[in-house]
Amino acid sequence: MTVSLPRISARVRILLWLLVVMAVALGAVAVTVRSILLRDVDHRISRLLTQETGEFANFVEQGVDPDTGSRFGEPHRLLRVYLQRQYADPDEELLGLTRAAAGRAAAGPAVIRQQRDLPASTALWRDRAALARIFDSTESFGTLHRPRGELRWAKVPVSPLGDGPDGALVVAFHADREQDFADETFWTLLALSGIALLMTSGVGWAVAGRILAPVRVVRTTAAELTEQDLTRRIPVEGRDDIAALAETFNGMLDRLEQAFAAQRVFVDDAGHELRTPITIVRGHLELMGDDPADREETVRLVTDELDRMSRIVEDLLLLAGAERPDFVRPEPVQLAELTADVFVKARTLGDREWLLDGVADCEAHLDPQRITQAMVQLAQNAVQHTVPGQKIRIGSRRYEDRVELYVADNGPGIPPQDADVIFERFRRGTARRGARAGGAGLGLAIVKAIAEGHRGRVALSRTDGGGATFSLILETGP
Repeated sequence: MTVSLPRISARVRILLWLLVVMAVALGAVAVTVRSILLRDVDHRISRLLTQETGEFANFVEQGVDPDTGSRFGEPHRLLRVYLQRQYADPDEELLGLTRAAAGRAAAGPAVIRQQRDLPASTALWRDRAALARIFDSTESFGTLHRPRGELRWAKVPVSPLGDGPDGALVVAFHADREQDFADETFWTLLALSGIALLMTSGVGWAVAGRILAPVRVVRTTAAELTEQDLTRRIPVEGRDDIAALAETFNGMLDRLEQAFAAQRVFVDDAGHELRTPITIVRGHLELMGDDPADREETVRLVTDELDRMSRIVEDLLLLAGAERPDFVRPEPVQLAELTADVFVKARTLGDREWLLDGVADCEAHLDPQRITQAMVQLAQNAVQHTVPGQKIRIGSRRYEDRVELYVADNGPGIPPQDADVIFERFRRGTARRGARAGGAGLGLAIVKAIAEGHRGRVALSRTDGGGATFSLILETGP
């Protein structure tokens, strides 16, 4: 069984992606800031411990007892004098230990403990076990993880100059406050990020809705379109990609409307044009008797009508193919040779005075088969509207950026009122040029389709001395 998942709108997907990206970015910023703060705390504590131990080491090497004026003889006196001259920073303890004091796990008389913002419950000097571990440690720097917070320490051993007990200076720093500040900053950034995400959700929802409004209009319009109603269009506002989408969709609707309108006209005209031969064929077959002569005449008439229907269908298929991109296949063609070939083929169409009027000696990018088809059709049209002995001229000319192939006759010409309609499908004009005129009215429509397939046009003009001249005016380039 197929389970259909709920459809998520583009508006929701855009907003979700925006929130995910912002949440990741803001979270990364908060984590990075916390890491930087903790690193700065670590560096500051390390510098402080190094500085304090360095100052004590210099005092050990250069300091003198103010009472005697000579070098210190034992650690207890050295530590006492040094610590009396120091002032601890916040969260810092300076402790002087001797072997006897450490053995009792307590600071002796030489211990000075700072009281600046440091609760007594967290002070190192009250933790005798920790003092003993630090005093006995072989390391100069270390960290104690206690329930009351992390403690960073540094130790400088003092070697006795006489027989006094061993001693050491211990610099301890309580890092919990500094680390708590970094954690508070981290959680503050997360809270602000949450507020920013909420604000972004509201703004993003409104902006996404405004941007995607034309898309919703496109969807609604597409859902309401039918073959009977293709007149709806989308209002275009702005100059962004959404406006371009609306313009493209409107252009598509224009083409669809034109295609459906042309299809309806085409179907109506084709049905009307094919209905007549079908009626003729049926009528003759229904009235056909047993007389052999009558049957022979009926078969001849029916065959003639079927041939006409076949030509109509072939022409319809050709015109339908004119909409395809491969309707014409241009290639480099020598126009003089093409004009001569058309002339040779056309003069077999009827007993007329055929003249090769002019030849353009140039190369053009054309489909020679389609051009030949169009020119032969124009020649056939000229034959149908002239009588034996009249002149029909075929030629070609070249202009700056185009070429012209033409067929001129000296027949009765085209009435002005018919000049705009004779190139439409199934239109023969209001008056025929001669008694021989006939056909389905698709020949000139085919010529027009071939010309437009070459990005050109077909033109009609009056021949000097009377008659009609049909011209194919085509682009020369690919």
